[in-house]
Amino acid sequence: MWFRSALVAAALPLLSLAAPVSKDDSSSSSSSDAPPRIDYDAIIVGGGPSGLAALSGLARVRRNVLLVDSGEYRNAATRHMHDVPGNDGWQPAYYRWVARKSIGNYGTVTMTNGTITEIQPERNNTYFTVTGNYTGGHEITYTARKVILGTGITDLIPGTPGLKENFGKGIYWCPWCDGHEHADQALGIVGPVSAVPGTLREVATLNTDVVAFTNGTAANQTMLDATEKSFPQWRDYLKAKNVPIEDRVMTRIERLRDGADPSADPSLPTYPEHDLFRVHFDSGEPVLRNAFIINVPTDQASTLPASIGAKLDGAKIAVNGSQGYVTSVPGVYAIGDANNAGATNIPFSLFSGKRTAVCL
Repeated sequence: MWFRSALVAAALPLLSLAAPVSKDDSSSSSSSDAPPRIDYDAIIVGGGPSGLAALSGLARVRRNVLLVDSGEYRNAATRHMHDVPGNDGWQPAYYRWVARKSIGNYGTVTMTNGTITEIQPERNNTYFTVTGNYTGGHEITYTARKVILGTGITDLIPGTPGLKENFGKGIYWCPWCDGHEHADQALGIVGPVSAVPGTLREVATLNTDVVAFTNGTAANQTMLDATEKSFPQWRDYLKAKNVPIEDRVMTRIERLRDGADPSADPSLPTYPEHDLFRVHFDSGEPVLRNAFIINVPTDQASTLPASIGAKLDGAKIAVNGSQGYVTSVPGVYAIGDANNAGATNIPFSLFSGKRTAVCL
């Protein structure tokens, strides 16, 4: 990948010009009245769409910014990204490459691969020391006035063999992101029975041949009561849509066909992906499906929010949207999927990154 190879070698020497502080230097300056040396106006942790949007916004007003990218992305497995006007159907890696190449034309920004391991507030959060491990095994500490977390979330996919291995390629959680490519195909909804009615409503204009795989939860009265409370008359709704509930426990999902089409026109925003899977159970005959939409919990992809004491709202970082998505830690902001502003898609990630950049 462009960012992982050619530019990494170029980025690290640029970082060395910032004369990073050591932890001893940082602590000694904090205990004196001498003004601290600040390396960057902001350090952005994460190089997905939200981090790149924040970097672009800050670059446009000549802020001195470092972006550190771990190279780990929630959508890394997906074939194409969608619902991004002007970039619909692009591969995620290509999208990031184009964005980095464009933003790299601004002289006040630096991008590099690495993993941030510690963020330490200094002098009542007037600046931060940020330590990371960079390509080549270098541990370096920089100072910044602000820190932006674009660290994302991770999907907690169940251990059923075949689910995680095929996630992003015929198995997805977002109908707006991946559903159109599997329209008019045999679809499976995988998740607790309480999630089935709402998910069915989301895909009702895309798929009519739908089976709900509820993994034994439809026999749980507490779960059934919760489903009725959240979606009254849900049984009638499923019946009207001709959606059966398959409550046997899934033991394995076997891929029979890869739906990627190497001959498809890459300039098109969308084209069908004809995957095929066989679902195995703890008893009885298997079932064939072309695709699955799954309902799984999420968690923070990074331990940094917890380590700096940022308040969480469930699995998301609590932020103040009226103040640029600042967290409970003054001077630290959270953007994209990681925050609790209510959306997990690329357009929101771009918006949130730009909003934080403007507030800084």
